[in-house]
Amino acid sequence: MIARILPPTVRSAFSRTDVPESTLLPGEPDLVRNAVPKRRGEFTTARWCARTALAELDIPPAPILTGERGAPIWPTGIVGSMTHCNGYRAAAVARATDITGVGIDAEEHGPLPDGVLKLVSLPAERTHLAKLATDHPDTWWERLLFSAKESVYKVWFPQTGEWLGFEEAELTFSPASPTTGSFHARLLRPGPFTELAGRFLVSDGIVVTAIVLPLPADRGSTGGSAAGGGLAAGGGLAAGGGSVDGGSAA
Repeated sequence: MIARILPPTVRSAFSRTDVPESTLLPGEPDLVRNAVPKRRGEFTTARWCARTALAELDIPPAPILTGERGAPIWPTGIVGSMTHCNGYRAAAVARATDITGVGIDAEEHGPLPDGVLKLVSLPAERTHLAKLATDHPDTWWERLLFSAKESVYKVWFPQTGEWLGFEEAELTFSPASPTTGSFHARLLRPGPFTELAGRFLVSDGIVVTAIVLPLPADRGSTGGSAAGGGLAAGGGLAAGGGSVDGGSAA
């Protein structure tokens, strides 16, 4: 499913069910040794997806450990992102000679918990979502906003090593249909780029978003992204199970 919103230079894989923990490679089990079974399943399957996608780039299997703030450490010359939510795990990878970065996120298609939208959105975004909800009432735009901001963060953090607040990116959506389209993110703080563009898809009860950051030579003057990507509110991800680890805490 995630492949539908990614360019050919980015390889991806997904799974709707968890794979055995025996598929983990040395060093990886230690990262979730004290985790509950659900978390271990998410972690294991996201890495299985990553290795499946890496194999399409002829990258041999290797442990995917974690670095600062839980971000995955990819093989040399590779950029990538992982994500999971209930019933869906995925990974996307590419060669660093093809793109600068990628961020993906998956969420269950449904409303955010009470009170969360105000924490993760700007007033202008809430006005925008209200208009979208009028035009396309069967889509949970608040969940799409959350997912898209997660993808923004997953592109931002590897480039900066810094948190990005939910309030530090303003998003707008341009739906091609109630379930597909693009989005634009305007970064409201100094950084290596000021704008990003991504794509979204709603299918089978899942929301997926993706951002691909082009190589500098391929960017416009704003540093925006050509294709489709957590943000921290008050220093931490607010809701929906998101994490820096390439997409909902993979």
